[in-house]
Amino acid sequence: MAVHFRDYYEVLGVSRNAGQDDIKKAFKKLARKYHPDLAADKEAAEEKFKEVNEAYEVLSDPAKRKKYDLLGENWQHGADFTPPPGTGGFGYDTGGGHYEYHFGGSTGFSDFFENLFGGRAAGDPFGYGGGGRRSRPVQGQDIESDLLVSLSEVIKGGERLIRLQASDTGKVKTVKIKIPKGVSEGQSIRCAGLGGESPTGGKAGDLLLRIRYERHPDYSFKGSDVYSDLNLAPWDCVLGCQKEIRTPHGSVRMRIPPHSQAGNQMRIKNHGLPKSGDENGDFYIKIQVAIPKSLTPKQKELWEALAKHAS
Repeated sequence: MAVHFRDYYEVLGVSRNAGQDDIKKAFKKLARKYHPDLAADKEAAEEKFKEVNEAYEVLSDPAKRKKYDLLGENWQHGADFTPPPGTGGFGYDTGGGHYEYHFGGSTGFSDFFENLFGGRAAGDPFGYGGGGRRSRPVQGQDIESDLLVSLSEVIKGGERLIRLQASDTGKVKTVKIKIPKGVSEGQSIRCAGLGGESPTGGKAGDLLLRIRYERHPDYSFKGSDVYSDLNLAPWDCVLGCQKEIRTPHGSVRMRIPPHSQAGNQMRIKNHGLPKSGDENGDFYIKIQVAIPKSLTPKQKELWEALAKHAS
């Protein structure tokens, strides 16, 4: 199954030898520009944001980046990409030949990503613990793949239609997957009977969709808690101020006390991700001091007077 090649370096606008800091900066800049919560044209921005997210998912992960870089001669922009045997779709041997399913981009990642990184056998690659004769039918192997979920889906829950296309017949099966409210990063949603067929006539294995959070330009996550930086001018730190803080549950007006230091952390209770019952985790802001990049002559004069007075 040939799919359209994606140049992730071009998507982020970085060179192929870019360091992780440059990749992270490029992602944050583009993610703020195209995040659906921030962009004016939300519909157009959504697809672009997914593309930027996917590029960062690969290039920020050393193992994924190395595998992507090994494509070598297939690194022609716009070229069709046929994955090496064993890397495309999710595949297994039924005993009568190799059989694959393809997700058709329905996991939130592109066909290209799914063919290069999706479809891993879970556990024993043969699904039944090795060779030898078996007197009883054994269950087919479980298959793992990634499912990209948005922050909105984590907070509210949701449903996703996943398309499974058999590579030998072209037949498409569509299944509805429920995304539970408060689903955790790395958690797997088990879809019974959608994995590998049994080579001995037993039950089919399961499909395990491993949850991956959509990257956010301003938030990071630890369990159900959410973390964000707050950039303040030096005078705001010294004198204190009121700031509008945007959390996953809406904006909150927050008082920053006088003499706040860079690195200080403040908490907004119950404004993180859902956890047990009706409770949420907490939202944390970390104070960062934003130093002015340029000064007018008058501003420079005032800073010099302040420095002289302080000494």
